[in-house]
Amino acid sequence: MHCIACRALLCVSLGKRANFNLGTVRVRSTKCLSDLQVKSSYKVNEKSPLTSRRKVCQRVLEHFDAQYAEELGSLWMSVRSVLLNPDCWQHGVMLNRFTDLGDLRMRLQELGYTSLLPQSDQERPSAHTLPPPVSAGSLECVVHERPSTHTLPPRVSSGSLECVVQRAPVRLPAPRHERGRLKPYFLLNAASLLPVLALAVTEGDRVMDMCSAPGGKALAILQTTRPGLLHCNEVDKHRCDWLSKTLESYVPAPLMETLQLTNQDGRDFGHTHQGMYDKVLVDAPCSNDRSWLFTSSVQQGELWLKERQKLPKLQAQLLCSALAAVRPGGAVVYSTCTLSRAENHAVVEAALATCPGVEPEDLQEELANQLSEHFSFAPPLWPPGLLVVPERLGHTWGPMYLSRLRRRT
Repeated sequence: MHCIACRALLCVSLGKRANFNLGTVRVRSTKCLSDLQVKSSYKVNEKSPLTSRRKVCQRVLEHFDAQYAEELGSLWMSVRSVLLNPDCWQHGVMLNRFTDLGDLRMRLQELGYTSLLPQSDQERPSAHTLPPPVSAGSLECVVHERPSTHTLPPRVSSGSLECVVQRAPVRLPAPRHERGRLKPYFLLNAASLLPVLALAVTEGDRVMDMCSAPGGKALAILQTTRPGLLHCNEVDKHRCDWLSKTLESYVPAPLMETLQLTNQDGRDFGHTHQGMYDKVLVDAPCSNDRSWLFTSSVQQGELWLKERQKLPKLQAQLLCSALAAVRPGGAVVYSTCTLSRAENHAVVEAALATCPGVEPEDLQEELANQLSEHFSFAPPLWPPGLLVVPERLGHTWGPMYLSRLRRRT
């Protein structure tokens, strides 16, 4: 396994790129494929076009340089080099436990993928037949039912969440939609799983994912355990439709009894659903650093930078709404995919100052120390919270900020 990964890194430096088949799954890779052909029957597609390079928006880069050099200090230059080079970004593969994964697991292992989470090495629970389908009539955004040919463990530990990663920047293609079949895996920035792990959902919990689209974190929650209710909300109608299609592609119909999809303003739930949830995830709208750097036009970049100034107020309102919607003793996890202190630490501080009876919780021992093999964390300059930074080859996950707040009263 290690020799394959080493050859992959060598090929990255040479800029080589090719495609090969993973059973019925085609894999786009920066690996040297001659070595793989010796060990397997993977077929190389020599005619695949090279990935087009994205163009950096200089206006956004200048803004980031000014802000993050001050906030991150010397760390910014290494983070900057990773953000500006999409060819070195890693891509996580979250496996869908509602499908048969035996052959896929084996093939990914042959390609050098390893488990991201220590829980994934535990023996998977034995599967049991799902209960009969339930009515989706009560859902405000209906996901269509499908035949109940899949299985679901009645009791699932956190060990059922499986994500495999490569140290090399290898990316599988997004799985195609096939009628009557659930997709076997979901591609993601592996750092996006940390807010779900911090939420620590247990079986039977009533959970809200307040800003849920496109659905990766909701899927991760369902991979982890079976909540009593998973309420997925998305304020934007088009993104809500996207969320619905995502869940339809990965979640068996009988599991719909634990899901509720809504298209509402998350700031309202603190009033309309006060104290109703055990756990709330606020993966807030933010200035996504990876995307913004590659804005298609200078005009769009200027518009986003103006909108960026309004985000902290919205984020604080969403977080305060979540803290009101969670029951006493319950927890709220706030997360973003930006390095910005104004959208991270400052938002949490504003919520703590506004919402009485709320305490931050330390995630250093629980998450950062255990996952330091895979993730680089910024020095704890902004407690409470963790900031995952992409800063070197093999540790290109992030940015991802997360903080957990406990409502005591």
